[in-house]
Amino acid sequence: MQLETLVSWLLFAALPLISVTQDRPDWGDVFDTFHAKGTIVVVDNRNGDNHVHVYDETRARQRFSPASTFKIPHLLFALDAGVVENEFQAFHWDGEERPFAGHNMDQDLRSAMRNSALWVYQKFARDIGEEEAAKYLKEINYGNTELLTSEGDYWVDGKLAISAYEQVAFLNRLYLNDLPFSVAHQRLVKDLIIVEAQRNWILRAKTGWEGRMGWWVGWIEWPTGPVFFALNIDTPNRTKDLAKREQIARKILMSIDALPAQ
Repeated sequence: MQLETLVSWLLFAALPLISVTQDRPDWGDVFDTFHAKGTIVVVDNRNGDNHVHVYDETRARQRFSPASTFKIPHLLFALDAGVVENEFQAFHWDGEERPFAGHNMDQDLRSAMRNSALWVYQKFARDIGEEEAAKYLKEINYGNTELLTSEGDYWVDGKLAISAYEQVAFLNRLYLNDLPFSVAHQRLVKDLIIVEAQRNWILRAKTGWEGRMGWWVGWIEWPTGPVFFALNIDTPNRTKDLAKREQIARKILMSIDALPAQ
């Protein structure tokens, strides 16, 4: 591992211990505007700096179910285990009607990530197996690495949990191609999570929703460097609250010019 990569990883792995974190109580106004309770961690690495901003430090350290943000590492597991061949492989819908219309059709890797098609990743979980999944979780030190669940899917209904700080640390490793997977697989996953792109910036991100709370995590790539973010909010109004994830994060990111004003 190159020294620069090692230093960067050690820095991000120790994010919860960083003493230079800037508290942003002013960002509470954005959460209040949307009547939402939550946290956001933003790490601005533009121009070689490492500015860490956080709203609600205590919650930023608290672990929650990763929900569909887990599709990012989960796909890396599936690719590495050989249970999926490439981005063009088709997954045929079983005909079962699910609540989200985008799930009720055949999928490939791109559409399954874009639509957050749970049933595709449930197939990956069955094909990978719990023993291998547990090894992968420990290899990448993902959250609490707990695979246990009494029912449902371990990344939604089980004990697996991750904090906003840890989400950013994981995303930084992916950005650097520094996870224990082939560079080709890491680059493919990064391509699949592109949400928006313009001439001089790219937004890569993934939503997640556990029912009671939701995530939006990712980063924006600029010529001067990346800006990582991880937001989670409570969703007491369930699906009515889901749009707030992006709305809050975008407003905050625009306030530091990490995203252009819309």
